[in-house]
Amino acid sequence: MARTEAPVTDAHASSGDFSQPLLAWYDRHHRNLPWRTPPGETKLGVLPDPYRVWLSEVMLQQTTVGAVKRYFDFFTHTWPTVEALAAAETDDVMKAWAGLGYYSRARNLKKCAETVASQHNGRFPDTEADLKALPGIGDYTAAAIAAIAFNRPAAVVDGNIERVITRFHTIETPLPHAKPEIRDRVRKVLPNDRPGDFAQAMMDLGATICTPRKPALRALPRLRRLLGKARWLCRALSRQGPEGGKTRAQGSRFRRRACRWSCSPATTRSHGSSGGHERGARQPLDGTPGRRHRHHGRSLPRRLARNRNDPPRFHTLRA
Repeated sequence: MARTEAPVTDAHASSGDFSQPLLAWYDRHHRNLPWRTPPGETKLGVLPDPYRVWLSEVMLQQTTVGAVKRYFDFFTHTWPTVEALAAAETDDVMKAWAGLGYYSRARNLKKCAETVASQHNGRFPDTEADLKALPGIGDYTAAAIAAIAFNRPAAVVDGNIERVITRFHTIETPLPHAKPEIRDRVRKVLPNDRPGDFAQAMMDLGATICTPRKPALRALPRLRRLLGKARWLCRALSRQGPEGGKTRAQGSRFRRRACRWSCSPATTRSHGSSGGHERGARQPLDGTPGRRHRHHGRSLPRRLARNRNDPPRFHTLRA
């Protein structure tokens, strides 16, 4: 894999308690993807091959990561450079693309490779404006390539990042009308030292934790220890953004109760905090210590008991 070196700017230029705790989480829990450079290397200024970044971003449009991996491996083994892809037969590229769908992407992929090879000496431009002039590259793809491949402070906004930002800031303007505001919010928290890693950290957060339907609430105490005072993650998971459509009230109440439990100091004793009540394996998620009631080996919350002293109500069979 071809690598490029890029100067790393002063870390103090980054923005306070939002980006740096998130990057600390990303350093430990990033997804290992074939087109990525590990964060340990990017912190030293080692950046991925722009060709691989561009190829992955085009393939990932309207397509899942799991579906893209096999195609990405085939393309990079068959055409390891942008010049090789430009020299390939169009029919061969289209056959290799078969199964990914949206075949206009494959045609634009071939045109873009030919343009880079013939007009840019096989080197991708390193600015958003020049990248957007290439066939098949829009605002998002240009920002992603500029940030990830060239360490440019570009505001990358995909579906995952839109979800995180709209929930955190409680943006009620429906998409796509909210896109300018979302992009502006991302620019305000964008770190200058690791813009590419920040973009990928936000993507991973939205893809693995702040998911559309079932947020990973169990990961919250661990993340809260890293994020410190940045309680935005709790708010992101407990509120439904405009991108998610209608949500049943019961599900929203459960998420709010679970989120209050997850961010309560009384529940983080086992994660480094001092004092408070340490939650048991089956303690209720509504923030109350509760009482343990034995019923077939299970612990039941207080609200299922008749009062503090009475056992819980159960239907019993009479002889």
